[in-house]
Amino acid sequence: MRPGRGLDLASGEGRNAIWLAEQGWDMTAVDFSDAAIERGRAISNEVKWVVADIRDWEPGDFYDLVVIAYLHLMLDEFELLIRRVVTWLAPTGELFMVGHHRRNIEHGVGGPQVPEILWDIEEIVPWLDGLDIVEAEVVERDVVGEDGSRIALDALIRARRV
Repeated sequence: MRPGRGLDLASGEGRNAIWLAEQGWDMTAVDFSDAAIERGRAISNEVKWVVADIRDWEPGDFYDLVVIAYLHLMLDEFELLIRRVVTWLAPTGELFMVGHHRRNIEHGVGGPQVPEILWDIEEIVPWLDGLDIVEAEVVERDVVGEDGSRIALDALIRARRV
């Protein structure tokens, strides 16, 4: 994608936002943690940093890219958020989502062990009204630990406003 205006939701310290800003994106990073946002600010002044609870935060802008990485909320809260996020996309804007898949509990390694907050692609895709699904699949991610390399299962969803 050509760099434009981007939003990193539940950004933590903002690794994704910082990397995208280094690629030329005009990035905003939002997280509820003052400490995480302060660590991000110490690393980069190229990102607009916002301390807020994304469950009720409203941006007031449209974005060419919205990134949601490893955000795990209860299903009803997650659905409400995603349906709001869809309305924040500019024409041809893209939503990029990656999170621990529900199957990761039994067939992968790491991540939360609470099925009610893990992602299932078939549940999430119907929330993306008005978007074209570019990708929606379970992907494998190598996790290297003390006992070697193992596989984690993530849900990856990319959708674009047309």
